[in-house]
Amino acid sequence: MYALGVESTAHTFAGSIAADDGRVLSDVREVYRTKAGGIHPRNASRHHYDKAPSVIMRTIQESGMGGSEIDVVAFSRGPGLGPCLRVGATTARALSLSLNKPLVGVNHAVAHLEFARKASGAEDPVFLYVSGGNTQVISEVTGRYVVFGETEDIALGNLLDSFARSAGMGFPGGPAIMELAKGGRKMVRLPYSVKGMNVSFSGTLTTLESLLHEEPVEDLAYSVQETCFSMLLEASERAMAYLGKGEFVIAGGVGANERLRQMASVMCEERGARFLDYPVEFYADNAVMIAWTGLCSFRTGERLSVEDSQAMVRWRADEVKLPRRVSA
Repeated sequence: MYALGVESTAHTFAGSIAADDGRVLSDVREVYRTKAGGIHPRNASRHHYDKAPSVIMRTIQESGMGGSEIDVVAFSRGPGLGPCLRVGATTARALSLSLNKPLVGVNHAVAHLEFARKASGAEDPVFLYVSGGNTQVISEVTGRYVVFGETEDIALGNLLDSFARSAGMGFPGGPAIMELAKGGRKMVRLPYSVKGMNVSFSGTLTTLESLLHEEPVEDLAYSVQETCFSMLLEASERAMAYLGKGEFVIAGGVGANERLRQMASVMCEERGARFLDYPVEFYADNAVMIAWTGLCSFRTGERLSVEDSQAMVRWRADEVKLPRRVSA
């Protein structure tokens, strides 16, 4: 069985065809970038609109399949930026109608978690889900994902992008900060705000911006990583202890950060747990995870009519009934 997945929640418009035996037949991505400033939803949606036809054409061509061989069309229904989500939803509707194939709407966060579970080989992990718009400590309990801790204000990815914008870097800012941090030599004191299982980053951002002309940017980049990653791993370790779980997996674009994964590995080693990594290209937004989760949802009996396929800008992972997983 094959699914064509469409991803468009934020800065990436992507297409993929995946099989239920785990094969990825195609993985095509176009990323909206800026030389300065952050993501503007309208500009990003125009980027997606312009790229959608070529991305879908390449997705099908690279798979070596014909449209008739696809069994289901899946798309990121939410959460995400409204203008961007609507481009993906419109594209998926058009594909569903033209190919005469059923349509499945996928929760973007759940797709990150489900594909991370599959790619890492985890069975029952605690997840740290960190991206531009999300920062949550999540684990499965009785057939649903439960959020045990989360940001009380801005997400970690948003903090990194906002700091990068203030420092005159382009978007996305995370990769540039990761590289700058390698040249950092001094730990600058920043707010460390962990409240039970929750974290707060707005004070950290304010302090960073106030220090931009007082401290070397390399030291600030180094310090923000060390401080914020420590906060998140403290909350994650607390969840692992509370739930008695011995597997830890990171999902979401910020997980591509080398230092975060290194610190996670050390944390797990010290507590006798396992940090389960997977290919770094799948931390970022991609359509492979949408196609895979769409297949699982389709197997569960999920179907979505074109009339009811509107985007869901605010759609939490803990509101979703989990799909039946496909063994690959």
